[in-house]
Amino acid sequence: MGRKMIIEIEEEDRYEPVVFDVEKTTAEWRKDPAFRTAYDALEDEFVALEALLSARKTAGFTQAEVADRMGIKPSALARIEASLGSRKHSPSLETLRKYARACGKRLEIKIV
Repeated sequence: MGRKMIIEIEEEDRYEPVVFDVEKTTAEWRKDPAFRTAYDALEDEFVALEALLSARKTAGFTQAEVADRMGIKPSALARIEASLGSRKHSPSLETLRKYARACGKRLEIKIV
């Protein structure tokens, strides 16, 4: 016959997830001049990423749905969205146009 193993977990050993407050953490990090300089240098990428994610959310689509509408794999779309925060392999204007069209939008670029 099989043995039953009973494991008792002490109260202090229980897993309790920590809530991550992005805004509070960012505000703390921004006190560091080196972090603030690096963060501010990425402002354009953050604005572009926010525009993409907002368009997708407004359209009510998942990454997989937008990828399908663009004719690409979901993993490729994930790389497009991720690339904007890293400055590696930035998407082309044509890719951004396809993304916008897939979300029922159009790409508009402004220099202000």
